[in-house]
Amino acid sequence: MQFLEFARICEQLEGISGRLDMIEQVSAVLPRLDDEELPIFVRFIMGRVFPDWSPRKLGVGPNLLYDAVAYVVGTKRETVREAINATGDAGIAVEGLLAKKEQTSFFIQELDLIEVYRELERMAAAGGQRSQREKLRVAQGLFGNARPLEGRYLARLMLEELRIGMGEGSVRDAVARAFDLDVRLVEHAHQAMNDLGEVALLARRDPASLSCVTIEPFRPVKMMLAQAGTVAGQLGDHGEVAVEYKYDGSRFQFHKVGDICRIYSRRLEEVTESLPDIASHLAEATGHDVILDGEAVAVRDGRPMPFQYVIRRFRRKHQVDSMMEKIELVPRVFDILYLDGETLMDRPLSERRTILEEVLGAHVAEQFRVDNAAGAEAIYTEALNLGHEGVMVKVLDSPYTPGVRGRLWVKVKPGVETLDLAVVGAEWGEGRRAKMFGSFLLAVQDQGRLLPVGKVATGITDETLADLYSLFKDKVIARSGKEVTLEPDVVFEVGYSEIQTSPNYESGYALRFPRFVQVREDKSVDEAETLDSLAERYGQQKNGQGSGSLPA
Repeated sequence: MQFLEFARICEQLEGISGRLDMIEQVSAVLPRLDDEELPIFVRFIMGRVFPDWSPRKLGVGPNLLYDAVAYVVGTKRETVREAINATGDAGIAVEGLLAKKEQTSFFIQELDLIEVYRELERMAAAGGQRSQREKLRVAQGLFGNARPLEGRYLARLMLEELRIGMGEGSVRDAVARAFDLDVRLVEHAHQAMNDLGEVALLARRDPASLSCVTIEPFRPVKMMLAQAGTVAGQLGDHGEVAVEYKYDGSRFQFHKVGDICRIYSRRLEEVTESLPDIASHLAEATGHDVILDGEAVAVRDGRPMPFQYVIRRFRRKHQVDSMMEKIELVPRVFDILYLDGETLMDRPLSERRTILEEVLGAHVAEQFRVDNAAGAEAIYTEALNLGHEGVMVKVLDSPYTPGVRGRLWVKVKPGVETLDLAVVGAEWGEGRRAKMFGSFLLAVQDQGRLLPVGKVATGITDETLADLYSLFKDKVIARSGKEVTLEPDVVFEVGYSEIQTSPNYESGYALRFPRFVQVREDKSVDEAETLDSLAERYGQQKNGQGSGSLPA
């Protein structure tokens, strides 16, 4: 496939509003791609270059993109920046600039899908002191050979924000439709392989094998997610449930085969070198080959410490030993996904728990089975007294569903309701905050699109604002007056008093009295609250169902 054809498909999808129509169009393309093109196309159409589990990263920021396009067009970086500011869309701006370019030192040659992917692989592989120079050179070569429309989607792809609305769910459905398969089969394989591109290839080559796909050590899968809910609701729906402490720590996935151990963060980044004590504790606690799901908790004098202490350890790259002396981390393991070559994800939670207790000699998180409100209340109170956030309530016969946020696991905690939202823009502050961003535009996920739901400015100290400015200053894609568009790469946890319907934001909702809680450095934008989940919270709120309350 020529990259121009890919760009034209993206342009057509961008003009379609109906999800089913988009799925139909993509499903018609997939069967005619060859085996090498198919997985690349599937990832690209979602705005991704590599599988979620892959450690490879492009490492392209807005400034590198500006410089590459400026060089090809024969202008200055500021001209590119101004064009992007005028459109608010890096892709549209690059398309316009390439259409006007008068001269170039490059020999124009046709770009095809595979060639673009290989060049992006080279970009990701660039390391060392000259890495930015090499990335820039590759980007210049690609833009030098790109037609204007290709430039639109090439720029967006480099920033990993395609903005055409093809999220994982839609692409999954397109793969199932293209190869006439049950969508549940495709979903099951995707949960284990964590790569829809590879699943699509398997769907064509050997569809029967999709039901036999297993997870593999050192290829992390997404973590199962919880939804806000109530103990009363879970007891009413399921009778007996499992109740666990909700730790104020950071999720990890521990993989062990023989003497080799690796730890992955919630964002699926390897953090073994930052957490050698966690790796050592768990390696000593089992002689089996395993994949475990757990939480790293910081402790001092036997009491848990806030999340901020945990994330310092996850971020640490150097002088880990000295940081270990300052911040002690302990693992709390609550699930097992793999044991000695066998995938356990489809087994019920109760069975996985029994296996976990048998194969792990220490560090198993406490779990209580209850079938009444009084018992749940006692555990909830104990959790808070011990310094934990609240409790998790889990359905005993639930499978482990990677990346799925549903009611099989619910979280219950006191205090203000919070949402994890993607940061997509900001506005310059005033007065003493004039040289920093004073407020931030927040968005929910909706099938690959990020839809604004409000701004947050309160709850942020001057010191935190300075830290946030350092975090975001190199993520600015476009400027318009006092407002900036940011590369969507950061998640905020935000408290609120109420969700309201609103015509002012594309999501259709707005938050009443939003308040900044913290940066969720352990979460990716893919894990931001979804529009469907927000709508569900709104419905519960209208019906007087508080999502964080316990039964009396």
